[in-house]
Amino acid sequence: MQKTAPLSAGGVVGVRSTGTLGALLREWLPRQRWFAGKDRPLNDLRLLSMTELYPGCLHLLVQTGQSGVPSPGGTPPPGDCYQLLLGIQEHLSPRLGRALIGRVETGALAGLTVHDALQDPRSAHLLLERMRHPGPLGPLSFESDPSVHVPAGLAPRLLEAEQSNTSLVYGDAFILKVFRRVQPGVNPDLEVPVALAGQGCGRVPAPVAWYRTTHPQEATLGVLQPFLPDASDGWTLALDALARGEDFTPQAYALGGATAEVHLALAAAFPVGPLGDNARTAAGMTERLEAAAHHVPALRPYVPGLTTAFGALAACDPGPPAQRVHGDLHLGQVLHAGREWFVIDFEGEPSRPLAERRSAQSPVRDIAGMLRSFDYAARQRRPWRPEWARRCREAFCAGYADGAGWDPRKKHALLRAYETDRAVYEVLYEARHRPDWLPVPMAAIERLAVRGG
Repeated sequence: MQKTAPLSAGGVVGVRSTGTLGALLREWLPRQRWFAGKDRPLNDLRLLSMTELYPGCLHLLVQTGQSGVPSPGGTPPPGDCYQLLLGIQEHLSPRLGRALIGRVETGALAGLTVHDALQDPRSAHLLLERMRHPGPLGPLSFESDPSVHVPAGLAPRLLEAEQSNTSLVYGDAFILKVFRRVQPGVNPDLEVPVALAGQGCGRVPAPVAWYRTTHPQEATLGVLQPFLPDASDGWTLALDALARGEDFTPQAYALGGATAEVHLALAAAFPVGPLGDNARTAAGMTERLEAAAHHVPALRPYVPGLTTAFGALAACDPGPPAQRVHGDLHLGQVLHAGREWFVIDFEGEPSRPLAERRSAQSPVRDIAGMLRSFDYAARQRRPWRPEWARRCREAFCAGYADGAGWDPRKKHALLRAYETDRAVYEVLYEARHRPDWLPVPMAAIERLAVRGG
Protein backbone atom coordinates (compact mmCIF):
# COMPACT_ATOMS: atom_id res chain seq x y z
CA MET A 1 0.00 0.00 0.00
CA GLN A 2 1.24 3.46 -0.88
CA LYS A 3 2.34 5.47 2.13
CA THR A 4 1.42 9.16 2.20
CA ALA A 5 2.46 11.96 4.50
CA PRO A 6 0.27 13.39 7.30
CA LEU A 7 0.44 17.00 6.16
CA SER A 8 -2.15 19.72 6.57
CA ALA A 9 -3.34 21.14 3.25
CA GLY A 10 -2.33 24.68 2.52
CA GLY A 11 -0.29 25.21 5.67
CA VAL A 12 2.41 27.89 5.53
CA VAL A 13 5.46 26.31 7.12
CA GLY A 14 9.22 26.41 6.79
CA VAL A 15 11.03 23.88 4.65
CA ARG A 16 12.93 22.66 7.70
CA SER A 17 9.70 21.12 8.99
CA THR A 18 9.86 18.65 6.08
CA GLY A 19 13.38 17.56 6.98
CA THR A 20 15.70 16.71 4.13
CA LEU A 21 13.09 17.52 1.46
CA GLY A 22 14.38 21.09 1.39
CA ALA A 23 17.94 19.94 0.71
CA LEU A 24 16.75 17.59 -2.04
CA LEU A 25 14.80 20.39 -3.74
CA ARG A 26 17.73 22.82 -3.52
CA GLU A 27 19.82 20.29 -5.42
CA TRP A 28 17.09 19.31 -7.90
CA LEU A 29 15.61 22.69 -8.86
CA PRO A 30 18.68 24.24 -10.57
CA ARG A 31 18.90 21.22 -12.90
CA GLN A 32 15.42 21.80 -14.34
CA ARG A 33 15.11 23.54 -17.72
CA TRP A 34 12.38 25.82 -16.39
CA PHE A 35 14.41 27.07 -13.44
CA ALA A 36 15.25 30.70 -14.17
CA GLY A 37 18.12 31.30 -11.76
CA LYS A 38 20.82 29.02 -13.16
CA ASP A 39 23.37 31.86 -13.09
CA ARG A 40 22.87 32.47 -9.34
CA PRO A 41 23.50 30.17 -6.36
CA LEU A 42 20.35 28.78 -4.74
CA ASN A 43 21.06 29.28 -1.06
CA ASP A 44 17.59 29.36 0.47
CA LEU A 45 14.21 27.75 -0.08
CA ARG A 46 10.97 28.47 1.76
CA LEU A 47 7.77 26.46 1.56
CA LEU A 48 4.82 28.79 0.98
CA SER A 49 2.04 26.20 0.74
CA MET A 50 1.57 22.46 0.58
CA THR A 51 -1.67 20.76 -0.49
CA GLU A 52 -2.48 17.09 -0.98
CA LEU A 53 -3.99 16.92 -4.48
CA TYR A 54 -4.77 13.24 -4.06
CA PRO A 55 -3.13 10.38 -2.09
CA GLY A 56 0.50 10.20 -3.09
CA CYS A 57 0.73 13.64 -4.73
CA LEU A 58 1.54 16.95 -3.07
CA HIS A 59 1.19 20.42 -4.59
CA LEU A 60 3.85 22.86 -3.41
CA LEU A 61 4.62 26.51 -3.89
CA VAL A 62 8.21 27.29 -2.89
CA GLN A 63 10.07 30.59 -2.69
CA THR A 64 13.73 30.61 -3.71
CA GLY A 65 16.38 32.86 -2.27
CA GLN A 66 19.41 33.50 -4.47
CA SER A 67 22.52 35.62 -4.37
CA GLY A 68 25.36 36.36 -6.74
CA VAL A 69 25.12 38.16 -10.09
CA PRO A 70 22.88 41.25 -9.80
CA SER A 71 19.97 41.53 -12.18
CA PRO A 72 20.14 44.13 -15.01
CA GLY A 73 20.10 47.60 -13.43
CA GLY A 74 22.31 46.54 -10.51
CA THR A 75 19.52 45.51 -8.13
CA PRO A 76 19.92 42.38 -5.97
CA PRO A 77 18.42 39.28 -7.61
CA PRO A 78 14.88 38.73 -6.32
CA GLY A 79 13.60 35.33 -5.24
CA ASP A 80 11.15 33.44 -7.42
CA CYS A 81 8.07 31.40 -6.62
CA TYR A 82 7.88 27.95 -8.24
CA GLN A 83 5.07 25.44 -8.54
CA LEU A 84 5.97 21.81 -7.86
CA LEU A 85 3.88 18.66 -7.99
CA LEU A 86 5.62 15.93 -6.04
CA GLY A 87 4.82 12.25 -6.15
CA ILE A 88 5.36 10.50 -2.80
CA GLN A 89 5.95 6.74 -2.67
CA GLU A 90 7.79 4.20 -0.56
CA HIS A 91 9.54 2.80 -3.62
CA LEU A 92 9.80 4.44 -7.04
CA SER A 93 9.02 2.40 -10.11
CA PRO A 94 12.09 1.95 -12.39
CA ARG A 95 10.16 3.48 -15.29
CA LEU A 96 10.06 6.78 -13.34
CA GLY A 97 13.82 6.92 -12.83
CA ARG A 98 14.15 10.22 -14.72
CA ALA A 99 11.56 11.79 -12.43
CA LEU A 100 13.43 10.94 -9.21
CA ILE A 101 14.16 13.79 -6.81
CA GLY A 102 15.41 11.71 -3.89
CA ARG A 103 14.63 9.85 -0.70
CA VAL A 104 13.68 11.87 2.36
CA GLU A 105 15.51 10.77 5.51
CA THR A 106 14.04 13.07 8.15
CA GLY A 107 10.88 15.07 8.81
CA ALA A 108 7.24 14.37 7.99
CA LEU A 109 8.15 12.54 4.77
CA ALA A 110 10.92 10.40 6.28
CA GLY A 111 11.36 7.08 4.52
CA LEU A 112 9.50 8.15 1.37
CA THR A 113 10.82 8.66 -2.15
CA VAL A 114 9.92 11.91 -3.88
CA HIS A 115 9.63 12.41 -7.65
CA ASP A 116 8.31 14.95 -10.18
CA ALA A 117 4.67 13.92 -10.46
CA LEU A 118 4.17 15.51 -13.87
CA GLN A 119 6.45 12.83 -15.35
CA ASP A 120 4.23 10.10 -13.90
CA PRO A 121 1.32 9.09 -16.23
CA ARG A 122 -0.81 8.05 -13.24
CA SER A 123 -0.37 11.42 -11.54
CA ALA A 124 -0.96 13.26 -14.83
CA HIS A 125 -4.21 11.32 -15.27
CA LEU A 126 -5.37 12.19 -11.74
CA LEU A 127 -4.53 15.85 -12.29
CA LEU A 128 -6.85 15.94 -15.29
CA GLU A 129 -9.54 14.23 -13.21
CA ARG A 130 -9.17 17.00 -10.64
CA MET A 131 -9.64 19.60 -13.39
CA ARG A 132 -12.70 17.77 -14.72
CA HIS A 133 -14.42 18.29 -11.36
CA PRO A 134 -14.24 22.01 -10.52
CA GLY A 135 -14.17 23.20 -6.95
CA PRO A 136 -11.88 24.35 -4.13
CA LEU A 137 -9.15 22.28 -2.51
CA GLY A 138 -7.45 24.10 0.33
CA PRO A 139 -5.88 27.22 -1.20
CA LEU A 140 -6.37 25.81 -4.72
CA SER A 141 -9.39 26.41 -6.93
CA PHE A 142 -10.23 24.37 -10.04
CA GLU A 143 -12.51 26.04 -12.60
CA SER A 144 -13.79 25.27 -16.09
CA ASP A 145 -15.94 26.38 -19.00
CA PRO A 146 -19.19 24.48 -18.41
CA SER A 147 -19.99 24.50 -22.13
CA VAL A 148 -17.01 22.25 -22.96
CA HIS A 149 -16.98 18.55 -22.10
CA VAL A 150 -13.61 17.02 -21.23
CA PRO A 151 -13.88 13.21 -21.49
CA ALA A 152 -12.45 10.92 -18.84
CA GLY A 153 -9.63 8.49 -19.51
CA LEU A 154 -7.58 10.58 -21.96
CA ALA A 155 -4.04 9.21 -22.07
CA PRO A 156 -1.43 11.79 -20.99
CA ARG A 157 1.97 12.41 -22.50
CA LEU A 158 4.61 14.91 -21.49
CA LEU A 159 5.89 17.38 -24.08
CA GLU A 160 9.67 17.32 -24.01
CA ALA A 161 10.22 20.61 -25.85
CA GLU A 162 8.72 22.85 -23.15
CA GLN A 163 11.28 25.04 -21.35
CA SER A 164 9.86 27.74 -19.09
CA ASN A 165 6.81 25.64 -18.17
CA THR A 166 5.66 22.02 -18.32
CA SER A 167 2.97 20.89 -20.77
CA LEU A 168 0.93 17.67 -20.88
CA VAL A 169 -1.11 16.52 -23.88
CA TYR A 170 -4.20 14.42 -23.16
CA GLY A 171 -5.35 12.09 -25.90
CA ASP A 172 -4.36 14.57 -28.64
CA ALA A 173 -7.48 16.52 -27.63
CA PHE A 174 -6.30 18.91 -24.91
CA ILE A 175 -3.05 20.44 -23.70
CA LEU A 176 -2.39 21.48 -20.10
CA LYS A 177 0.26 24.10 -19.46
CA VAL A 178 1.52 24.06 -15.87
CA PHE A 179 3.20 27.35 -14.99
CA ARG A 180 6.39 26.56 -13.12
CA ARG A 181 7.46 30.12 -12.27
CA VAL A 182 4.48 31.76 -10.60
CA GLN A 183 3.78 35.47 -10.14
CA PRO A 184 0.80 37.03 -8.31
CA GLY A 185 -2.12 37.96 -10.55
CA VAL A 186 -3.97 36.55 -13.54
CA ASN A 187 -1.58 35.00 -16.05
CA PRO A 188 -2.01 36.46 -19.56
CA ASP A 189 -2.10 32.93 -20.98
CA LEU A 190 -5.50 32.59 -19.31
CA GLU A 191 -6.71 36.18 -19.41
CA VAL A 192 -6.01 36.92 -23.08
CA PRO A 193 -7.43 33.76 -24.73
CA VAL A 194 -10.61 34.08 -22.65
CA ALA A 195 -11.00 37.69 -23.77
CA LEU A 196 -10.28 36.86 -27.42
CA ALA A 197 -12.84 34.04 -27.34
CA GLY A 198 -15.35 36.65 -26.19
CA GLN A 199 -14.50 38.66 -29.30
CA GLY A 200 -15.10 35.65 -31.54
CA CYS A 201 -11.43 35.50 -32.54
CA GLY A 202 -10.74 31.95 -33.71
CA ARG A 203 -6.97 32.44 -34.03
CA VAL A 204 -6.39 31.51 -30.37
CA PRO A 205 -7.59 28.26 -28.72
CA ALA A 206 -9.92 29.17 -25.84
CA PRO A 207 -9.24 27.76 -22.34
CA VAL A 208 -11.60 25.00 -21.23
CA ALA A 209 -10.34 24.61 -17.63
CA TRP A 210 -7.79 26.19 -15.31
CA TYR A 211 -6.64 26.22 -11.71
CA ARG A 212 -5.28 28.90 -9.42
CA THR A 213 -4.19 29.54 -5.85
CA THR A 214 -5.38 32.08 -3.32
CA HIS A 215 -2.42 31.59 -0.96
CA PRO A 216 -0.05 33.25 -0.36
CA GLN A 217 -1.51 35.47 -3.11
CA GLU A 218 -3.92 35.04 -6.02
CA ALA A 219 -2.09 33.47 -8.97
CA THR A 220 -2.83 31.36 -12.05
CA LEU A 221 -1.21 27.91 -11.90
CA GLY A 222 -2.32 26.04 -15.02
CA VAL A 223 -4.51 26.27 -18.14
CA LEU A 224 -6.13 23.49 -20.20
CA GLN A 225 -6.82 24.30 -23.87
CA PRO A 226 -7.78 22.40 -27.04
CA PHE A 227 -4.81 20.71 -28.69
CA LEU A 228 -4.28 20.93 -32.45
CA PRO A 229 -2.81 17.49 -33.23
CA ASP A 230 -2.18 18.08 -36.93
CA ALA A 231 -0.60 21.51 -36.47
CA SER A 232 3.03 22.40 -37.15
CA ASP A 233 4.73 25.30 -35.46
CA GLY A 234 6.04 28.15 -37.58
CA TRP A 235 9.66 27.52 -36.63
CA THR A 236 9.58 23.94 -37.92
CA LEU A 237 7.80 24.99 -41.13
CA ALA A 238 10.32 27.76 -41.77
CA LEU A 239 13.30 25.45 -41.27
CA ASP A 240 11.72 22.82 -43.54
CA ALA A 241 11.25 25.44 -46.26
CA LEU A 242 14.87 26.53 -45.91
CA ALA A 243 16.09 22.93 -46.08
CA ARG A 244 14.15 22.36 -49.30
CA GLY A 245 15.15 25.71 -50.76
CA GLU A 246 11.48 26.75 -50.96
CA ASP A 247 9.90 30.16 -50.79
CA PHE A 248 8.17 30.97 -47.48
CA THR A 249 6.72 34.36 -48.42
CA PRO A 250 3.09 33.18 -48.89
CA GLN A 251 3.11 31.72 -45.38
CA ALA A 252 4.79 34.86 -43.99
CA TYR A 253 2.19 37.07 -45.67
CA ALA A 254 -0.68 35.01 -44.22
CA LEU A 255 0.99 35.07 -40.81
CA GLY A 256 1.18 38.86 -40.98
CA GLY A 257 -2.55 39.01 -41.67
CA ALA A 258 -3.29 36.62 -38.78
CA THR A 259 -1.19 38.75 -36.44
CA ALA A 260 -3.09 41.87 -37.47
CA GLU A 261 -6.39 40.06 -36.84
CA VAL A 262 -5.28 39.12 -33.32
CA HIS A 263 -4.10 42.68 -32.64
CA LEU A 264 -7.45 44.10 -33.75
CA ALA A 265 -9.29 41.65 -31.48
CA LEU A 266 -7.00 42.55 -28.58
CA ALA A 267 -7.68 46.24 -29.13
CA ALA A 268 -11.42 45.51 -28.97
CA ALA A 269 -11.17 43.23 -25.91
CA PHE A 270 -8.97 45.42 -23.70
CA PRO A 271 -8.73 49.17 -23.05
CA VAL A 272 -6.52 50.93 -25.59
CA GLY A 273 -3.89 53.21 -24.13
CA PRO A 274 -2.87 56.65 -25.35
CA LEU A 275 -0.39 57.22 -28.13
CA GLY A 276 3.00 55.91 -27.09
CA ASP A 277 5.33 57.99 -24.94
CA ASN A 278 8.33 57.49 -27.19
CA ALA A 279 10.76 59.38 -24.98
CA ARG A 280 9.97 57.18 -21.99
CA THR A 281 10.07 54.02 -24.10
CA ALA A 282 13.44 55.04 -25.57
CA ALA A 283 14.84 55.69 -22.10
CA GLY A 284 13.85 52.19 -20.99
CA MET A 285 15.42 50.66 -24.09
CA THR A 286 18.62 52.61 -23.50
CA GLU A 287 18.76 51.42 -19.90
CA ARG A 288 18.36 47.80 -20.99
CA LEU A 289 21.10 48.25 -23.61
CA GLU A 290 23.54 49.63 -21.05
CA ALA A 291 22.77 46.83 -18.60
CA ALA A 292 23.22 44.17 -21.31
CA ALA A 293 26.52 45.70 -22.45
CA HIS A 294 27.74 45.51 -18.86
CA HIS A 295 27.21 41.73 -18.91
CA VAL A 296 28.19 41.03 -22.56
CA PRO A 297 31.48 42.71 -23.58
CA ALA A 298 30.94 41.88 -27.28
CA LEU A 299 28.01 44.30 -27.28
CA ARG A 300 29.97 47.33 -26.05
CA PRO A 301 31.49 48.54 -29.36
CA TYR A 302 27.99 48.82 -30.84
CA VAL A 303 26.40 50.81 -28.03
CA PRO A 304 26.85 54.25 -29.67
CA GLY A 305 25.28 53.10 -32.94
CA LEU A 306 22.43 51.31 -31.24
CA THR A 307 21.72 54.32 -29.05
CA THR A 308 20.95 56.32 -32.19
CA ALA A 309 18.00 54.00 -32.83
CA PHE A 310 16.54 54.90 -29.46
CA GLY A 311 17.26 58.58 -30.01
CA ALA A 312 15.39 58.46 -33.32
CA LEU A 313 12.47 56.77 -31.54
CA ALA A 314 12.25 59.58 -28.98
CA ALA A 315 12.08 62.15 -31.80
CA CYS A 316 9.60 60.39 -34.12
CA ASP A 317 5.79 60.45 -34.21
CA PRO A 318 4.07 58.37 -31.51
CA GLY A 319 2.87 55.63 -33.85
CA PRO A 320 -0.14 53.38 -33.16
CA PRO A 321 -1.84 53.55 -29.74
CA ALA A 322 -0.64 51.25 -26.99
CA GLN A 323 -2.75 48.11 -26.53
CA ARG A 324 -2.51 44.57 -25.21
CA VAL A 325 -0.10 42.53 -27.31
CA HIS A 326 1.34 39.03 -27.34
CA GLY A 327 4.61 40.20 -25.82
CA ASP A 328 6.89 37.39 -27.01
CA LEU A 329 5.83 36.71 -30.59
CA HIS A 330 8.05 34.53 -32.77
CA LEU A 331 7.79 31.56 -35.10
CA GLY A 332 7.69 29.11 -32.21
CA GLN A 333 4.55 30.79 -30.83
CA VAL A 334 2.38 30.21 -33.91
CA LEU A 335 0.84 27.02 -35.29
CA HIS A 336 -0.31 26.22 -38.81
CA ALA A 337 -3.21 23.78 -39.13
CA GLY A 338 -5.15 23.24 -42.33
CA ARG A 339 -4.80 26.58 -44.10
CA GLU A 340 -4.88 28.75 -40.99
CA TRP A 341 -2.39 30.26 -38.58
CA PHE A 342 -3.07 30.13 -34.83
CA VAL A 343 -1.33 32.14 -32.12
CA ILE A 344 -0.46 30.51 -28.78
CA ASP A 345 1.47 31.16 -25.56
CA PHE A 346 0.30 34.59 -24.46
CA GLU A 347 2.29 34.35 -21.25
CA GLY A 348 4.89 36.82 -22.56
CA GLU A 349 8.51 36.73 -21.44
CA PRO A 350 8.42 34.93 -18.06
CA SER A 351 11.42 36.94 -16.87
CA ARG A 352 9.39 40.18 -17.10
CA PRO A 353 7.15 41.28 -14.20
CA LEU A 354 3.54 40.18 -14.65
CA ALA A 355 2.26 43.77 -14.42
CA GLU A 356 4.47 44.71 -17.36
CA ARG A 357 3.33 41.70 -19.41
CA ARG A 358 -0.31 42.68 -18.82
CA SER A 359 0.23 46.34 -19.68
CA ALA A 360 -0.69 48.12 -22.93
CA GLN A 361 2.28 48.29 -25.30
CA SER A 362 2.96 49.17 -28.91
CA PRO A 363 1.90 46.45 -31.38
CA VAL A 364 5.24 47.12 -33.10
CA ARG A 365 6.83 45.07 -30.33
CA ASP A 366 5.15 41.90 -31.63
CA ILE A 367 6.01 42.75 -35.22
CA ALA A 368 9.67 43.23 -34.33
CA GLY A 369 9.70 39.90 -32.50
CA MET A 370 8.47 38.05 -35.58
CA LEU A 371 10.93 39.84 -37.87
CA ARG A 372 13.77 38.78 -35.61
CA SER A 373 12.46 35.21 -35.73
CA PHE A 374 12.75 35.10 -39.53
CA ASP A 375 16.35 36.19 -39.11
CA TYR A 376 16.97 33.41 -36.58
CA ALA A 377 15.50 30.82 -38.93
CA ALA A 378 17.63 31.97 -41.87
CA ARG A 379 20.76 31.64 -39.73
CA GLN A 380 20.13 27.96 -39.01
CA ARG A 381 21.52 26.81 -42.35
CA ARG A 382 24.81 27.49 -44.07
CA PRO A 383 25.41 29.38 -46.18
CA TRP A 384 23.31 32.02 -44.47
CA ARG A 385 20.26 33.05 -46.50
CA PRO A 386 19.80 36.80 -45.79
CA GLU A 387 17.59 37.23 -48.87
CA TRP A 388 15.22 34.53 -47.58
CA ALA A 389 14.84 36.41 -44.32
CA ARG A 390 14.44 39.76 -46.08
CA ARG A 391 11.65 38.44 -48.32
CA CYS A 392 9.84 36.89 -45.35
CA ARG A 393 10.10 40.12 -43.41
CA GLU A 394 8.68 42.10 -46.30
CA ALA A 395 5.86 39.62 -46.85
CA PHE A 396 4.94 39.55 -43.16
CA CYS A 397 4.78 43.35 -42.99
CA ALA A 398 2.71 43.46 -46.20
CA GLY A 399 0.23 40.95 -44.79
CA TYR A 400 0.04 42.87 -41.55
CA ALA A 401 -0.53 46.15 -43.40
CA ASP A 402 -3.40 44.67 -45.42
CA GLY A 403 -5.03 43.35 -42.27
CA ALA A 404 -4.42 46.23 -39.86
CA GLY A 405 -4.80 49.18 -42.18
CA TRP A 406 -1.35 50.64 -41.44
CA ASP A 407 2.07 49.59 -42.67
CA PRO A 408 4.81 48.94 -40.09
CA ARG A 409 7.44 49.52 -42.79
CA LYS A 410 6.38 53.17 -42.89
CA LYS A 411 7.15 53.44 -39.16
CA HIS A 412 10.88 52.92 -39.72
CA ALA A 413 12.12 54.60 -36.52
CA LEU A 414 9.63 52.67 -34.39
CA LEU A 415 10.40 49.36 -36.06
CA ARG A 416 14.16 49.82 -35.87
CA ALA A 417 14.01 50.73 -32.17
CA TYR A 418 11.84 47.77 -31.21
CA GLU A 419 13.88 45.37 -33.31
CA THR A 420 17.05 46.71 -31.70
CA ASP A 421 15.56 46.28 -28.23
CA ARG A 422 14.61 42.71 -29.09
CA ALA A 423 18.08 41.94 -30.44
CA VAL A 424 19.67 43.32 -27.25
CA TYR A 425 17.45 41.00 -25.21
CA GLU A 426 18.50 38.09 -27.44
CA VAL A 427 22.20 38.89 -26.96
CA LEU A 428 21.83 38.82 -23.19
CA TYR A 429 19.78 35.61 -23.28
CA GLU A 430 22.15 33.76 -25.61
CA ALA A 431 25.24 34.87 -23.68
CA ARG A 432 23.75 33.45 -20.49
CA HIS A 433 22.07 30.29 -21.77
CA ARG A 434 23.26 29.38 -25.30
CA PRO A 435 26.66 30.95 -26.03
CA ASP A 436 26.94 29.06 -29.32
CA TRP A 437 23.92 31.00 -30.59
CA LEU A 438 25.36 34.41 -29.73
CA PRO A 439 26.52 35.15 -33.32
CA VAL A 440 22.88 35.11 -34.49
CA PRO A 441 21.68 38.22 -32.59
CA MET A 442 25.14 39.81 -32.87
CA ALA A 443 24.76 39.84 -36.67
CA ALA A 444 21.54 41.81 -36.23
CA ILE A 445 23.24 44.11 -33.73
CA GLU A 446 25.90 44.95 -36.32
CA ARG A 447 23.27 45.59 -38.99
CA LEU A 448 21.13 47.76 -36.75
CA ALA A 449 24.07 49.72 -35.34
CA VAL A 450 26.06 50.26 -38.52
CA ARG A 451 23.48 50.37 -41.29
CA GLY A 452 20.46 51.49 -39.28
CA GLY A 453 18.20 48.49 -40.02
